[in-house]
Amino acid sequence: MADLPAPATRPANPRFSSGPCAKIPGYTLDMLGDAPLGRSHRASVGKAKLKQAIDLTREILGVPADYRIGIVPGSDTGAVEMAMWSLLGARPVEMLAWESFGEGWITDVVKQLKLDAKVKIAPYGQIVDFATVDFNSDVVFTWNGTTSGCRLPNADAIPADRQGLTICDATSAAFAMDLDWAKLDVTTFSWQKVLGGEGAHGMIILSPRAVERLESNTPAWPLPKIFRMTSKGKVIEGIFVGETINTPSMLAVEDYLVSLKWAQSVGGLNGLVNRATANAKVVWDFCAANPWLQNLAETPAIASTTSVCLKFNDPRIKDGEAFAKAVAKRLEQAKVAYDIGAYRDAPAGLRIWCGSTVETADVAALMPWLAHAFHAEIAAQV
Repeated sequence: MADLPAPATRPANPRFSSGPCAKIPGYTLDMLGDAPLGRSHRASVGKAKLKQAIDLTREILGVPADYRIGIVPGSDTGAVEMAMWSLLGARPVEMLAWESFGEGWITDVVKQLKLDAKVKIAPYGQIVDFATVDFNSDVVFTWNGTTSGCRLPNADAIPADRQGLTICDATSAAFAMDLDWAKLDVTTFSWQKVLGGEGAHGMIILSPRAVERLESNTPAWPLPKIFRMTSKGKVIEGIFVGETINTPSMLAVEDYLVSLKWAQSVGGLNGLVNRATANAKVVWDFCAANPWLQNLAETPAIASTTSVCLKFNDPRIKDGEAFAKAVAKRLEQAKVAYDIGAYRDAPAGLRIWCGSTVETADVAALMPWLAHAFHAEIAAQV
């Protein structure tokens, strides 16, 4: 980059990783001073913290009162697998995917649970056509493809009178996109995504229909202890009031509480959605003004507002993967953007996290550096 003048403005926070994601603005470790370290999570202080995390999650996301919310082990992966292992098998299954994590859930169901599922996979840049899905089957899908930058724009195609369950991996959508709870029976996410929490903890949200399935269906396969949500045919209610299946990190719980309280301070869900949308729009507008960079999503309606995935479009680029990695390396060396290379299974390009904890001014400051790195790498190849 030495041959080209560097942009004058730098992002104040260069952390644009898609997970773990940027902490809330102004974050310091001093904010965790109220964490009950060295105390049992089963003590009254630990239970109160866990219950508060569940209650604030419900309040901010607008989860209906009759839906159950639980803190579970294994991040979003643990939550999704808990749902599939516990609930599938009673009805036919349709698996939908438009990125690598969705394809991973297909592998679980087809190769591990060995269910004869109907599989529908859309290529990167597209999503599955929900008009072709039979919702009398149980349907598993991701709301937002973290590695493809493509999202479900809404849940209009999911019928209210469906016979099957909908199991939705919403880990890079929750707290940044509107989720239609009436259309979702199981929803999962992790703390490390939109609110920038710490890893290892997942959330599972169950509709009354999902609870009914839990209590009426006995899976044909063994369930590990960390997947068990029922005992003697009844749902274990303690899971949904903070009595976790295994030991949680109370430091991570405190960190999540700090993020939830910050979310309240910026206007709750509406404020969070607006922040992510404003961030993504900065990138979209930059792409519109610079044709050498394009959104991987093929249509605006399905373009993610959190994990914005981009591809380079210039005939001078000889090796797309090498070029994208070189651009990402230049940005990291300049300390203006960390961890924005495309996911390893995705097409070559960049992936910029634009979730709610990211400041719009930082996204705007990054854009000239993208152009700087692009032109510097083009010059290096000529």
